[in-house]
Amino acid sequence: MAIKRNIQYLNKDFTELRASLINYARTYFPTTYNDFSPSSPGMMFMEMAAYVGDVMSFYLDNQIQENFLQYARQTNNLYELAYMFGYKPNVTQVATVDVDFYQQVPAISSGGSYSPDFTYALSIPESTTLISNTSGSVPFITQDPIDFSVSSSGDPTEVTVYSVTGTTINYFLLKKTRKAISSAINTTTFTFTAPEQFATVQISSPNIVGILDIVDSDGNKWYEVDYLAQDTVFDSIKNTNVNDPNLSQYSGDTPYLLQLKQVQRRFATRFLNSTTLQLQFGAGTSNDTDEEILPNSDNVGLGLPFEKDKLTTAFSPSNFMFTKNYGIAPSNTTLTVRYLTGGGAGANVPANTINTISSGNIRFLNSNLNAVTANTIFNSLVVNNALAADGGGDGDSVEEIRQNASSNFATQLRNVTQDDYLVRSLSMPAKYGVIAKAYIEPTKAQSVQSGAAASILDLYVLSFDNASKLQVASLALKQNLSTYLSQYRMVNDSVNIKDAFIVNIGVNFDIIVLPNYNSNEVLAKCITSLREFFAIKNWQINEPIVLRDLYILLDAIDGVQTVKTVTISNKVGTNLGYSQYAYDIPGATVNNVVYPSLDPCIFEVKYPSTDIQGRVVSL
Repeated sequence: MAIKRNIQYLNKDFTELRASLINYARTYFPTTYNDFSPSSPGMMFMEMAAYVGDVMSFYLDNQIQENFLQYARQTNNLYELAYMFGYKPNVTQVATVDVDFYQQVPAISSGGSYSPDFTYALSIPESTTLISNTSGSVPFITQDPIDFSVSSSGDPTEVTVYSVTGTTINYFLLKKTRKAISSAINTTTFTFTAPEQFATVQISSPNIVGILDIVDSDGNKWYEVDYLAQDTVFDSIKNTNVNDPNLSQYSGDTPYLLQLKQVQRRFATRFLNSTTLQLQFGAGTSNDTDEEILPNSDNVGLGLPFEKDKLTTAFSPSNFMFTKNYGIAPSNTTLTVRYLTGGGAGANVPANTINTISSGNIRFLNSNLNAVTANTIFNSLVVNNALAADGGGDGDSVEEIRQNASSNFATQLRNVTQDDYLVRSLSMPAKYGVIAKAYIEPTKAQSVQSGAAASILDLYVLSFDNASKLQVASLALKQNLSTYLSQYRMVNDSVNIKDAFIVNIGVNFDIIVLPNYNSNEVLAKCITSLREFFAIKNWQINEPIVLRDLYILLDAIDGVQTVKTVTISNKVGTNLGYSQYAYDIPGATVNNVVYPSLDPCIFEVKYPSTDIQGRVVSL
């Protein structure tokens, strides 16, 4: 009959395990062994067992610890855990800087006035390499293309007179500004023969920023996606009559149209450690047609194992077909991969040091040009950074990976709250049009049709014109915004994009000036302060005007003894350059607060130089 042993499972370190083994021997083998002196053979075996137990306990604790994001210490485990939470760690921090591009263009005369000849406008592609003349010659690349012939509120082309002979203007100077990041372009190739499911390759290099592009030997472009089940990517085309006859009329404020493009050639990337980037490709071949299936009641859930019941299946919006290929696997081709490296503290170069264009397919938009003039114009292209580059540094620290991964898991790039939609709308890249102001609210109960879903949101937007004045967003801009939001919208949310109302106002005030102060100077200071207060950058849709704030603002100006009156008036009339919408300012004023209308609107002082007026009066 077996003897029941009392075994302790809580001892984990060497001392406790050794004491437990001695106690076990004394309890169950009192006559067999009783020499527990440090030099006895029995103690040697007990201490060896305690040593092995202590080591195993340590590694067990360590492995358990490495499974939790908040406790893991090893970098490779942190990277894996971060990807589980949907966060891609940064192994380097690039510096960013605004770079000004200048070019001359000839002047053309028409009706006694001069204007730039945009037929000599240059086109500079994205990823053009610039070099800083600091020690080390830090490289920078542009993030967006430049077209000097296009000017919009989000991408203005500044025009100034450059050369004059007497009263004749010879040349104009065009200026555009672009963001540049401290990165160098590197190239490597990978050759594939027979197709392999989920083939992976690795790029090893310090300070890898990411993949710039991949092109195979047949000229096909491969697209980076967050995960291989994602089969659509954002794509942009120039807003021209050829590409879209209906929307080309809005090319002034929407130079590019945003589209969703379905792609089979795609790849996903992940960092294995701080110097190794892994690229993973799909599992199908070009003969597979899974991705061309149209969803219907017969094939949704296609590929479910063992013909499981669809009633209890969790369907993913990214792959409700359960397709098997997850993109094409490269085969019998060579992929040319261009990737970026750079960043670090040394990339924070001073101002006025980025002056050289190293490489880039810079060209004229038109071909039939005077050769001598074209050569002069081409050589006139210069660049400069008026401000210092900043943001360069090391990659994510251990604690930053933990915090960023936790934060990313909470958001998951989805629009969950109303503020999520608001921020996502304002973050749309400028080349697709600029949303100047946005406001979102649930659709009013009286506007919801019978049987309509309750989760309907109304997104009110406005844009800027070339003079940074508010205007109604164009149809092309709204379409781009709709396409942009579609990738982040919750499946049960409906978003109606509408126009907010613009209410133009004027401000009149009377002040009393202290003795011994120059009335004109004090009045000018008051007008300047009000202009800054009513600058459109400081105002949002549905923000009220608190008159008390205006009194406090004017009272604080040196030389003002008393503010007698501040009056807000409505400026209306398209023939005068104002909004067409009239607004009852006195009726909307309650307790010295001018409230907006129930239909979302924004107050705008459109012409500050004339719409803000003041007087100095006597007591």
